[in-house]
Parts: sequence; structure tokens; C-alpha cells
Amino acid sequence: MLYWLHQTFDINILGYITIRGGIAFFLALFFTLFLMPIFIRWAQRTSSVQPINKWAPDRHKEKSSTPTMGGIVFISATILASLISIKFSNVYALGAILTLVLFALIGFQDDYAKIIKNENLAGLKARTKLLLQVISALIISSYLCVFADFNTDLYVPFLKTPVVDMGIFAIVLWILVIISTSNAVNLTDGLDGLATVPSLTALTSFSIIIYITGHAKISSYLLMPNFDVGEVAIVAAALMGALTGFLWYNCHPAEVFMGDSGSLTVGAFLGYLAIISKSEILLLLIGSIFVIETLSVILQVGSYKLRNKKVFLMAPIHHHFEMKNWAENKIIVRFWIVSILSNLVALISLKIR
Repeated sequence: MLYWLHQTFDINILGYITIRGGIAFFLALFFTLFLMPIFIRWAQRTSSVQPINKWAPDRHKEKSSTPTMGGIVFISATILASLISIKFSNVYALGAILTLVLFALIGFQDDYAKIIKNENLAGLKARTKLLLQVISALIISSYLCVFADFNTDLYVPFLKTPVVDMGIFAIVLWILVIISTSNAVNLTDGLDGLATVPSLTALTSFSIIIYITGHAKISSYLLMPNFDVGEVAIVAAALMGALTGFLWYNCHPAEVFMGDSGSLTVGAFLGYLAIISKSEILLLLIGSIFVIETLSVILQVGSYKLRNKKVFLMAPIHHHFEMKNWAENKIIVRFWIVSILSNLVALISLKIR
């Protein structure tokens, strides 16, 4: 709508991605702040609360009455703010909306099943969830190939030129990136606000990278690839605004959890941003907290199966620190600090090519 106003009434300021991104941020922030209390009251009335994993530390039992599925609110706010702000002719922005919708639907099904059965492990079966994620990621990857004719080159940090043209294998990599990031954010979402701020820092980094990638002069100066992806920064800004509003209610002690409808969707969207900005490798640094959490689970499971010994007191690793009697706030803030620092390093690396 905003871009239509720019074209129809020649409102020049609405032609700028930065202006529409800022508007999208505050629209999504307002929508989330306005709708979340309504959702929380509804969730409390209908007992749509978070079932606690029986293996979780004892201190989590007090969170059993906390509403979940808050992701539905802030993802809806993101989509609405984005539709108001983006240029509809941009295929990459529409691909971003498609990513949000597909993974929000998967997350909603998983959350709903847990609520109905009142059991944390009673959501979608692991194979069913993975299959739905693969299908959704395949749809998104195929969309990029068919409608965007997207470049299949693989870029590596610090190098000016792509290292290889992946061809059809690019789709395989993109599916792995989307699914891995989706599940990594989901694993991290175990403490109040723990996944929210690292998601915000990652979105900030990707917004900057995508804006640069979509800007011919700046991308040329920094020796970065150039594609017409700038509009996606508006969707990322909208999600940043929505997550900021969500954090108002999700900070410790949380009044609402994002649930799989939020964590799976945010992760998939971060994977999409990594793909279209040619930052699949840099994603490891931008999403450092998510990588650390995932590796802790892989190490724990692998060690137990191979040696019958545990590496951590409990995995994901944030539970390990809980078992060592760290205060929840201390764990959360320290993880936030690591995320902020790693994203600063990632942004600094853009100039080193």
C-alpha cells in the first residue's frame, strides 16, 4: 500500500526502502503490543498454556500456567505490516511472506497438538514435522529458482568471488539451511527471552547485509553480490518490530511463550535471509547462539549413544547452566552478549574481502 501511494501520488519519501522499513517496524511493534494482551487473556481463559517437558529442570514447573503460541500474534503482525509496506512486484519479498506463512502453519499444528494433549512431547511426530519442513523448504527453494531465477553460486566470507556454482545442488543446500536454522531456533527457545534477542541481532545483521546486497553502489564498493533483494529488509524490519513487542511480554518472568509457531518460523525466515543474501556460511557466525545450542544437543546425543556418557548435565546447553544453578537471568543475558558480539564480528567481516 505504501509503495502504491508512492507511485500514485508521487510521494517520493515512500519510495525509500529505509523509510518503509521503519514504518513496517513500528506498525508490527504496535500490532504486537496491542494484540498480545488480548491473546494472553484468551489463552488463559482457554487453558492454552505451555506443557512443560517432564525432563526439564524443576524450576520450569512454575511456568506450566504460562500461555504459549504467542508466535501466531507476532508473525501475523509481521505479515500484516509487511503487506502494508512492501512493493508487491518484488519476488523476494513475496518469498519472505511465503516462508513466514508456511512455517507458521507447521508451528501452529505442533503447538495445537501439545495444548490439546497437554503434553510437551505430544506435538507433531518428529518424522511428520521434518517432512512438513522439507516440503515447505522445497517449495521456497523452488520458488527462488522458478520465479526469481536466483543465482546458485556459493559465496564464502572474505572472498570477493563465488567459489562454485552449485547448480541443482543449491536447492539441497537451501533446504538444509532453512530446516537447520528453523530447528536451531526452536531448540534455543527454552528460557524467557533467550531466543528472542539473538533473533533480533541476527535480523539486524541480515537487514544490513540484504540492504547492501540490494544496493548497486554499496554492494559494488564492498565487493559483495548484487541482487534485487532490498525489499526483503522491510519484512525483516517488520519482524524485528514484532519481536521487540513480543519481548515486552516474553522477558523474565515471561507472560507468554512464542511456541513452535514462533520459533520454527523465525528460524526458517533467518535461513531464507541467509540464502538470498548469499550468507549461508556467515549464518554460522550470525546465528552463533543457535549453532552452539544445536551442537550441544548433537554432542550430548552422540556421546551418550557411542560412550554411554553425557557431555553436559543436560542439553540444550542452557539447561546445563541451569543444572549448575546459574540464575535464569544470568544465562539469558550472557547468551545475549555472545550473540551481539558475534554479530558485530560478522558485520565487520563484510569489509574484509
